[in-house]
Amino acid sequence: MNRPLPALRLRVPTHEDALDWHRVFADPEVMEFHGGKPAGLSVYEELTARQRRHDAELGFCLWTVLDESDEVLGFTGAQPWRPEWGPVGAIEIGWRLGRAHWGKGYVTAAARETLRRVREAGVPEVVAMVRPGNERSIAVTRRLGMRPAETYPHPVLDEEALCFRLALDPLDGDAK
Repeated sequence: MNRPLPALRLRVPTHEDALDWHRVFADPEVMEFHGGKPAGLSVYEELTARQRRHDAELGFCLWTVLDESDEVLGFTGAQPWRPEWGPVGAIEIGWRLGRAHWGKGYVTAAARETLRRVREAGVPEVVAMVRPGNERSIAVTRRLGMRPAETYPHPVLDEEALCFRLALDPLDGDAK
């Protein structure tokens, strides 16, 4: 049985969101598939600044996810794939929420809104790069209709990175 998705809001990250992201992600469980330990505040300051640039230049970014009471839950959105390995040139969809917000449907709701927005911005396809074993993220890719595509040797870790893809129908298609 499918439960209704929770109400949420996505906004372009503010400078202040860097502190919220730093706080929300300061949990080894949250960071298990993102380096294993919390990142420094400067990482999130640079990341939120880059997302503001993406929004201004591309019309999409990794947005701050807020619940109905405007609490910062994490981020969900899309951005160009940055590394020089993997799906170079692709638009990557991604998400990260604080542990207290897992399992409540927030990522699925926010990712569906992300797909709507990037489709509206004219993006024809998105990818999601997921580490093996990250079953929660793999489940989200399935709920979004993404399909396993290729794998890439990870340049640092002794594992293959999994790439999921989703072609986005044009706005005048069945994107309603």
